[in-house]
Amino acid sequence: MEEVTKAVGDLTIAGGAAGAGGGGGAEAHKKNRIQVSNTKKPLFFYVNLAKRYMQLHDEVELSALGMAIATVVTVAEILKNNGLAVEKKIMTSTVDVKDDSRSHPMQKAKVTVLPWSTQILNFSIMYNDSVS
Repeated sequence: MEEVTKAVGDLTIAGGAAGAGGGGGAEAHKKNRIQVSNTKKPLFFYVNLAKRYMQLHDEVELSALGMAIATVVTVAEILKNNGLAVEKKIMTSTVDVKDDSRSHPMQKAKVTVLPWSTQILNFSIMYNDSVS
């Protein structure tokens, strides 16, 4: 666990980085997107990475396909239960995934969760209190 925390702490995010899981197309250019995999990295790698992204961008987008959806939900719940974020939006869809072993594309479920940083929420509450 300590090596995962250290690896995330040492991580530098380049201007065009697409997130932890790679990806393609126009969606891969979002600076605050983390594409979660349930096989490549441990759960708390994504939790710590999301914390880091929220510090840099005030908002993070967690995205996953298929079996990794459970990992995204778990990461979002950990952030929410620790008071670090509030869910802003949850989007579901299906995408066609090409597989070399099959002649036709396979459809997979996709989920995207936009946790909202509580720093923004706290600022919004403080601002509303001062206006009243």
